[in-house]
Amino acid sequence: MKVIFFILSAALLLASNAEAAPAIPSLNVEVGTAEGPQDVASSLQVLAVLTVVSLAPGILIMTTSFIRIVVVLGFLRSALATQNVPSNQVIVALALFLTFYLMSPYWSQANEQGLQPYLNGQITQEEAIDNVVEPIREFMFKQTRESDLALFVNLANDERPETQDDVSTFTLIPAFIISELKTGFQLGFMIYVPFIVIDMIVASTLMSMGMMMLPPVMISMPFKVLLFVMVDGWHLLVRSLILSFR
Repeated sequence: MKVIFFILSAALLLASNAEAAPAIPSLNVEVGTAEGPQDVASSLQVLAVLTVVSLAPGILIMTTSFIRIVVVLGFLRSALATQNVPSNQVIVALALFLTFYLMSPYWSQANEQGLQPYLNGQITQEEAIDNVVEPIREFMFKQTRESDLALFVNLANDERPETQDDVSTFTLIPAFIISELKTGFQLGFMIYVPFIVIDMIVASTLMSMGMMMLPPVMISMPFKVLLFVMVDGWHLLVRSLILSFR
């Protein structure tokens, strides 16, 4: 829980200070003799936080809408058979900005109810952790299937939870991930269907004309791109993705 709190707090601080004047940070690292157990505990906490910082991107990605979006965009590129168009950088960037758009209400709530009161000294660290994580848990509960959540509860040999508060965050996150993967694959299947129809029509036409050696993908790809552009595919896809989270 503290790891997620530190990572979310850092992200919220960066977002809230985006318009502030740039400052040059100062960092000092010293090695000395600890004067007591409290100094050793503080040093170990700093080392633990620095170690976990490398996991921050993964934690932020796996607790947001990024999973479903990037899976669907990957299926779209495969269905169009355009190989590296759009490139991986474009797909990831689009998925990130759509994630920011979808998660901004939850992050704002976490900032207003958890981070800012804690920085102002109005609440304790434990209360801040609960207030920061609660909006993210609310989002994950909305997108998680009960069967997936029950799977990890049973595997952990936990008692059947009566309320959402009884579900551990570390049980909720993997259930949320596999739920998002399933939803992303379902949307990917729906995207594939019209393009498969085009491939079948083109392949049948080429076989009837006796053009066995001509790859059907070379002929069908321009028609698939044309269809996608004519129906304003990017608009429909992004709209469907955003509405799937509501």
